[in-house]
Amino acid sequence: MPSAGGPAVTGDFTDVAADSPLAVRMRPVSLDELVGQQHLLAPGAPLRQLVGGASPMSVILWGPPGSGKTTIAHLVAGATDRRFVALSALSAGVKDVRAVIDTARRERRRGGPPTVLFIDEVHRFSKTQQDSLLAAVEDRTVTLLAATTENPYFSVISPLLSRCVLLTLQPLTDDDVRALLRRAVTDARGLDGAVALDEDAEAHLVRLARGDVRKALTALEAAAGAALAQRIPAVDLATAEKAVDVAALRYDRDGDEHYDVVSAFIKSIRGSDADAALHYLARMITAGEDARFIARRLVISASEDIGMADPTALPIATAAAHAVEYVGLPEVQIVLAQAVIHLALAPKSNAVVAAIGAAMADVRAGVGGAVPAHLRDSHYKGASRVGHGKGYKYPHDDPRGVVQQQYAPEGLDNREYYRPTGHGAERAVAERLPKLRRIVRGTAAPAEAGDGSQPNGMVEERHR
Repeated sequence: MPSAGGPAVTGDFTDVAADSPLAVRMRPVSLDELVGQQHLLAPGAPLRQLVGGASPMSVILWGPPGSGKTTIAHLVAGATDRRFVALSALSAGVKDVRAVIDTARRERRRGGPPTVLFIDEVHRFSKTQQDSLLAAVEDRTVTLLAATTENPYFSVISPLLSRCVLLTLQPLTDDDVRALLRRAVTDARGLDGAVALDEDAEAHLVRLARGDVRKALTALEAAAGAALAQRIPAVDLATAEKAVDVAALRYDRDGDEHYDVVSAFIKSIRGSDADAALHYLARMITAGEDARFIARRLVISASEDIGMADPTALPIATAAAHAVEYVGLPEVQIVLAQAVIHLALAPKSNAVVAAIGAAMADVRAGVGGAVPAHLRDSHYKGASRVGHGKGYKYPHDDPRGVVQQQYAPEGLDNREYYRPTGHGAERAVAERLPKLRRIVRGTAAPAEAGDGSQPNGMVEERHR
């Protein structure tokens, strides 16, 4: 525990022993040492307020491994006017959470320091465990600082998410990782110049890290240890490559390997290699990966990589996600395997991704006028007096089921965001879409649009 006047910290969270891992010893001791996350470090930004203690806001830190979530927690723990309590969702339960809250409430009543509760891997808390935090976060009995590597919109309950500020941490750039490696080689807290690091070895460690500074420092420590054992003055490429294998076995089982395997898993599905995808699925299940995480990745893949080329892919992936909750492991591995095979063998299209990306780009660029008056809500009293809904054409009144009418705002009426491919079911969409656009935009020939028939046999195609 720290001396009087310092922060009250449970679990010796701020202690760093001389034999602690290099990644722990090299954690920044101030915001000035923090590398990366510049989008969160502007004056007055929530991260600066959190670390400086200027605001009691509760915060969820969402980012990949090695992006600085635990480092930020250490910086908060170093604040002098707060009591800091750290829990891990891997081992803590509702009883532990309630004990922290009860103590915080007593401290608050007797005028003691406010309590910051740090929960690492909060996504592993069940709904009941997360529910136990709500009242204390709401009335600021505790200031919650939670860290997660998973999308909090899926893994954190909505009531808790709404009570917190969400800060998204980005992976560090290669330059960031390189700077931290060089600092670790020379800094007294790190290797203190005991060995040098060759340029090609450094480049190898940077490539290996892919934005995860913890992984880079762990590999550097293993490589430096190997060099010192052989009395080599510098870590060369050969030493780094050999040491990284050891480091991977020793350190990656609980985190880093997870991201490599899931990346290969999704890319195998995208590449239509069902056998490789099944291999990576088996590796994840055997390693104890959360089946909900696997299912969520399948749902994303169904739209991201397949989309309208096989419209059945999304309901199948969604059904697999439901089966995870309804059935559970080990039986649900069969359901997941079926979904993986279906998605891997399905025709592929990223036209949906490109379409929403193009639309979002226009919106972010400020392209887009007012909603046309005839499309505005006309169901409230007085809407007709301002012209809302006037002139709207009801498509179902036309025998074709589609009419000439402007739907997009002024300036966007000729935008074509969705460009279907010729793959799978999207081939029929690619044939039908131009005809629909011609009718809606009034560019179809009168003879084609006025004979009362469906555009390109639309009814027949819908019901095949």
